[in-house]
Amino acid sequence: MTVAFFSGKGRRIGVALGAVSAGLLVLSACDKPTPLATVTVGSDSVNTEAACYDDGEAIKESLIQGCLNKKADKTVKISMDDKVRFGVDPEIAENGWTLFINGQQAEQEPYKNTYRTIPGNAFLASQTGETSKETTVSIV
Repeated sequence: MTVAFFSGKGRRIGVALGAVSAGLLVLSACDKPTPLATVTVGSDSVNTEAACYDDGEAIKESLIQGCLNKKADKTVKISMDDKVRFGVDPEIAENGWTLFINGQQAEQEPYKNTYRTIPGNAFLASQTGETSKETTVSIV
């Protein structure tokens, strides 16, 4: 599942917008509730269950690409000035989690806290320096 946010704030008019898809990616085989990921932009928040979950264990590296290939259901529109907040349940944070942007690992070491904030411009700038219209962000 992915998360969608839409904001009608006037300050965003004329600003390049991008769609950020967020999916919590960890593999599921249990009857316990699946952990949630939350993505917040401004006052809009959306939760999504883990698309892949391994009952609290770290995901095997060989399974990550399959999780990244899952289609996003929800999107959020952001501007360069927005702050994008990511939160995960403590079960996910225990093993660490990382962001993938357009299928590429964005950080070397897993993040072990339950919450973080990243500026919107980090998701909208492409490698060529142009503004991206759409970016897929996955939490693994």
